[in-house]
Amino acid sequence: QVQLVESGGGLVQPGGSLRLSCAASGIIFSGYDMTWYRQAPGKERELVAVILSGGRTNYGDPVKGRFAISRDNAKKTVYLQMNSLKPEDTAVYYCNALAFDALHREYTYWGQGTQVTVSS
Repeated sequence: QVQLVESGGGLVQPGGSLRLSCAASGIIFSGYDMTWYRQAPGKERELVAVILSGGRTNYGDPVKGRFAISRDNAKKTVYLQMNSLKPEDTAVYYCNALAFDALHREYTYWGQGTQVTVSS
């Protein structure tokens, strides 16, 4: 059974930092591209950051220079370090794992989400 379990969310003041974690089980983690998405109330889900299986990273424009994604394949965990947080970063953050097999079949899994609230 595949599970992605996010943790690390919470309430933080503007300018503060949080580190999210997403622990995976039931998959060959090193072969998956891992992505953090977020969804704020009344808004569409947006990509926050992605780290490919090979280690390349990419970020959504709103978080460039403030957030950093990393992965530890031995621990089957992906991290999102969030610095200089702003109220507009308030959202539920979701972890996604994505891979394709040799027949180009897609395998994708989602975590349950963790709430991040940035407020004074």
